[in-house]
Amino acid sequence: MINTELITVGKIVAPHGVRGDVRIVPLTDFPDRFYDLKTVLVEDVGQLKIEAVRQHKKFILIKFAERDSVSAAQLLRGKLLKIKREDVVKLPEGQYYIFDIIGLNVFTEEGTLLGSITDVLQPGSNDVYVVEQHDKKELLIPAIKEVVKKIDIEGKQMIVKLQEEME
Repeated sequence: MINTELITVGKIVAPHGVRGDVRIVPLTDFPDRFYDLKTVLVEDVGQLKIEAVRQHKKFILIKFAERDSVSAAQLLRGKLLKIKREDVVKLPEGQYYIFDIIGLNVFTEEGTLLGSITDVLQPGSNDVYVVEQHDKKELLIPAIKEVVKKIDIEGKQMIVKLQEEME
């Protein structure tokens, strides 16, 4: 089965110049990906062909083949840019995208269901998984090897070894 899930990689924030270019805020850890894209799915518009890409300060500038004026670019303001799931940058083994982690069911090594991951915090040295338990209380689990024993994206589960102070 082909996964047709779409992943957001950027947001159009404004037109740029008079030729129809748009200014993009990258919403990806891999902004260089835009240089390799031939087309992109634009929210509520559909697939657009990319004619040119360049960087300008903290923004990515994209010229779409179908947009040749400021007014045409203005219609894209606020739209999200998406790619197909199968087009994401491949990560090294043991690294995961946040969108893959959110929604995983979290179990102890003994098989007790703790809840599901609703958010991933990035406070500094390591990520922290926010697990919503059945009683709606949140459990914070550090994303370190001593605690997270197994992540199974396809099986939609994570196995953890709770530390005494967490239980």
